[in-house]
Amino acid sequence: MLGHRLSEWCGHAPILEEDIALANIALDLVGQATLFLGLAATTEAAGRDADALAYLREAIDFRNVLLAELPKGDFAFTIVRQFLFSVAAYYQLEGLATSSHPDLAGIAAKAVKETRYHVRHAGEWVIRLGDGTSESHARAQSALGALWRYTGELFLVDGVDAALVRAGVIPDLAGAESKWLSQVTDVLGRATLTVPPAGYMQRGGRTGRHTEHLGIMLAEMQILQRSYPGAKW
Repeated sequence: MLGHRLSEWCGHAPILEEDIALANIALDLVGQATLFLGLAATTEAAGRDADALAYLREAIDFRNVLLAELPKGDFAFTIVRQFLFSVAAYYQLEGLATSSHPDLAGIAAKAVKETRYHVRHAGEWVIRLGDGTSESHARAQSALGALWRYTGELFLVDGVDAALVRAGVIPDLAGAESKWLSQVTDVLGRATLTVPPAGYMQRGGRTGRHTEHLGIMLAEMQILQRSYPGAKW
């Protein structure tokens, strides 16, 4: 989902270097998703592949966090969201790289290297925007205020997660949220941005309850595969 949102900046970023950077990060995220979906399809063994899981499922069957499906907004919104997401993804992938499942561990080990760059890139931009002009600061603070209520979903644990921890397939990531908050708070402080007060957290994406934006996005993402079933590049 987030890879697609970032791809919407292609040709529209404020400077050429950033246009290229966002496109590359989008490719990283889509590549990671392809590997994870491929592993899921193999594990499911129901005759579906990664393309079928990406392009032939309905919105209610997706299990992404709501944060990833929100519209791209302005540049500050995109950067702040990328930072909040990437830091969380980094700690989760770091843990998954130690999985007892060799294929899962291998995908995570590759992805964590890419995500380390995503964190650095977005973090530098957050500081640049927050500690920049009055306009950039206001936009970054506004984006943070709009996005913060979606961050509570990043570390939700359900029954499937608990079963996988017991089976040793994934590690217990109980400490990941505190690491995320510490790193995020540090960067936001250097950016002179104020962390929003604790309050209601918007949830639902990981149980199939999505915003209206996902259906619109999927209509665009899935039109080729649904119009020409089985089409291959």
